[in-house]
Amino acid sequence: MQRLGYVLHVSPSKNLILKAERLPKINDKVVDENLKAVGTIFDIIGPVSSPYVSVKPNVEEPQRFANRVLYVFPSRKRRRKRRR
Repeated sequence: MQRLGYVLHVSPSKNLILKAERLPKINDKVVDENLKAVGTIFDIIGPVSSPYVSVKPNVEEPQRFANRVLYVFPSRKRRRKRRR
């Protein structure tokens, strides 16, 4: 589990907008400090040096996560079989 960043606000489309501390991958799972599922990473926007992340929530009231820190479970890398 890695710290994703601080929730700035909720967008008009009900997505959570975060200031990312490190660059995650799209479709990674996002949780709160109690390991409760909040949603998935929907989009990464802004410059590479300081990206912002849009999280598509799967909870009823995404406004309650405003001004809180969220965490991400990084996806595991898949190993590909080598073709001979």
